[in-house]
Amino acid sequence: MNHIKSYGKITMALLLLAASINLFLGPHHVAAGGVSGIGILLESAVGWDRALVIMALNIVMLVLAYIFLGKGPFLKVLFGSFAFPLAIAIVPEIKVADDRLLSVIFGSAIFAVGVAILYKNQSSSGGTTIPPLIFKKYFGLNPAIGLLATDAIVVLMNLFVFGFEEFLFAILSIVITSGVMNYIETGFNRKKSLMIMSDKHLEEIRTAVFEKVSRGATLLNAQGGFQQSEKQVLLIVSSDQEFMQIRRIIEDIDPKAFVIVSSVSEVLGQGFSYHPIE
Repeated sequence: MNHIKSYGKITMALLLLAASINLFLGPHHVAAGGVSGIGILLESAVGWDRALVIMALNIVMLVLAYIFLGKGPFLKVLFGSFAFPLAIAIVPEIKVADDRLLSVIFGSAIFAVGVAILYKNQSSSGGTTIPPLIFKKYFGLNPAIGLLATDAIVVLMNLFVFGFEEFLFAILSIVITSGVMNYIETGFNRKKSLMIMSDKHLEEIRTAVFEKVSRGATLLNAQGGFQQSEKQVLLIVSSDQEFMQIRRIIEDIDPKAFVIVSSVSEVLGQGFSYHPIE
């Protein structure tokens, strides 16, 4: 059952990738790296069907993966390598939006979601993800650098096939895709972490935050760096909405309080995560 769910998620991710290419990026001639980008370039340059181009390249990459990486990595990318070009063939090529900028923004965001789902399920669409793994194994090259170099070559080809404007949009697409993927990987449950230091009003601040915001706190023992005197620091983790209330409370009680505010990518545990009653 778990395997069925996993492959269902992988299939959905590959359909998202196909939708981003056929509905948003491809119709506007934006080739932002990968075998999909090569497919867009060759389809425009010589008229070859992009699904067949992707299939052919993925087969070549699968052979390289089996020869240089072994059976394990080969099996991991086997399904995606064949299912991805099939998804490209199934999803119709339709220009959903005439505005190129909107298409690049939404297409890149959808692409990022698809890739993030693949990574979460330890899968891949094959293609240009394989050479960086080979370079890492035999030359010790960081896979991220290898993938960036491969995508850079594809993006550079936009200059010769489409033109300078499409080249810039391809770069923008990569930036958006990287940003969205980073946001997804670091979590959606973002919070604010506050470290509050007050010479005379720390307990008053703690009580007010608990009574007005219903947010607990942790007292940490600290030592001053200059006078090396013992003091306490109040640690509070809050939502973005609660942060503004807590900030007003601190300013009203002790305008001179020293407060450090940090963004936290994810918070788990009582008060922030749902736990069913057992």
